[in-house]
Amino acid sequence: MSTLAVLARSDSFSALWPELAALARAQPRVVAGAGETGAPGELLALVLAVAGVEEEAEGALRELAAAGAPAPLVVGARADHRLAAALVRAGAADYFALPGDVDALRAEIRDRAARRDEREAAGRLEAAERRAFDFSRIIGRSPSLRAALDRAARIIPRGQATVLVTGETGTGKELIAQAIHRNGPRASGPFVELNCNAIPPTLLESELFGHEKGAFTDARTAKPGLFEAADRGTLFLDEIGDLPLVLQGKILKALEEKQVRRVGAVRGREVDVRIIAATHVDLAAAVRRGDFREDLFYRLSVIPIHLPPLRDRGDDVILLAEHFLRTLAAQYGMPAPALSPTLRRALMAHPWPGNVRELRNGLERALLLADGPLRPEDLFHGGDPGSATGGTRGGGELPFPATLDVIERAAAEAMLARVEGNKSAAADALGISRSRLYRLLDGEAEGVSE
Repeated sequence: MSTLAVLARSDSFSALWPELAALARAQPRVVAGAGETGAPGELLALVLAVAGVEEEAEGALRELAAAGAPAPLVVGARADHRLAAALVRAGAADYFALPGDVDALRAEIRDRAARRDEREAAGRLEAAERRAFDFSRIIGRSPSLRAALDRAARIIPRGQATVLVTGETGTGKELIAQAIHRNGPRASGPFVELNCNAIPPTLLESELFGHEKGAFTDARTAKPGLFEAADRGTLFLDEIGDLPLVLQGKILKALEEKQVRRVGAVRGREVDVRIIAATHVDLAAAVRRGDFREDLFYRLSVIPIHLPPLRDRGDDVILLAEHFLRTLAAQYGMPAPALSPTLRRALMAHPWPGNVRELRNGLERALLLADGPLRPEDLFHGGDPGSATGGTRGGGELPFPATLDVIERAAAEAMLARVEGNKSAAADALGISRSRLYRLLDGEAEGVSE
C-alpha cells in the first residue's frame, strides 16, 4: 500500500491527512525526517506542513534535498505569491495555502493516486506479457520500448525467422538478440556473435565461413567458421551495415541455401542457423547509395525490430538510472545513492547521444568520484549538452527578455509539445505538479490559485 508521508513542523490541519490518504487509498504516516518516508516506490507524496511557521520552510526544504528526499508538497496558512514562488525555487513541488487551496490539494492527491494506479496497471500488464518470456535485462516501460518487446515476443517461437534489429549505438540491440535466442526454441544451442566492423575485411570471410588446411599461407590447420559454430543456434551479426559488399552476396547465399563453404573447400556444409542482424545504419538509404545489397536487405529484414533512443523513452531514463545505481553500488560495496529532484530533471533533459551505454558509464563514474550526493556535474562528462547552459534538447528557444510568467509558460508549452501532449510526462520532466502545469498553461500566476 502506498504512503502519504507528512513531515509536520506544525499541528495545524492534522485532521486533514487521514482524509487525503483515504482519498488516495494510501496509508497516512507522520514522520520526523526524510529517512522515515519508506521505499520510494511506496511513497505517494511527501507533505511538508508549515502552517504558522512558514519562515522555517526553506530550511526544511534544504534539509530534505540534502537527504535525497523527493520534492514535497508544502502546506501552509499564508496565501502569499512571493512565499509560494520562493518555496518552489527552494525545491517544493507545489505550495498550498489552506484553507483556500484545500480543493487544489485534494485534486493534486487524486492526480497522484491516478498516476500510481496507471503505473501499477501497466506493471501488471507488463508482467503478464513477460510471463512467457524473460526480458528482465531490458529495463523500461515506455510505449516505444514495449512495442519493440511485443514484436520480439511474437517472433521468439519462430526459430527459423530472420530478424533485423535497428537503433542507435548503445540502445541495447545485443540484449534483444540474446533475449530472442534465450527464450526461443534454439535456447539449448549456441549464441555466437560477431561485430562486422571489428575484423579486417581480409579476415572476415575466414571468420564467418572457416577455411581448410592450406587454403592460404597461414592456414596450417582446418578451422570451422562462425556459421558452423552457431549450428542449431543463433548467429548474431552486429553492425551488419559495415559488412563489405563482396561478403554480402556470400551471406545471402548461405541464408538461401542453408549451407556454407569454407575457404579452400570444394563442397559446402549444411548449417541450421538463425540469423539476427543489427545495425545503427539506415540500410534502406545504404541500398539507395549502392553500399548494401537490396536482396540481402529484404532477406534480413523479414522481422524488423526498432529500438528507440533513450531520449525518446520518457521516464525510462529514471528507471534505468535507479537500476544501474543499485547494481553498481552492490558491485563496488557502496550504498546506493538516491536521485535528487535536480538530478532527475537533468537526466530527463539530457539528449543521451550514447543512449543506455552513456547513462551506465556516466553513473559509474559519478558513483566512484562524487563527493557526497550525486550532482549533474558529477554525471555529465564535459558538461551537460541538455542543461540550461549547454543548449536545449528540443533545439527551440525560450522568449527572452520577457517576464518570468511568460518564460515559465513558454517552457511549459515547449515541454508539452516535446512529449506529444502528455501532461503527466510534461509535469514530471519539468519537475512540477500537474496542477502547477495547468496553471502555467492557463497563464495564471504561480501559487495563487488553482
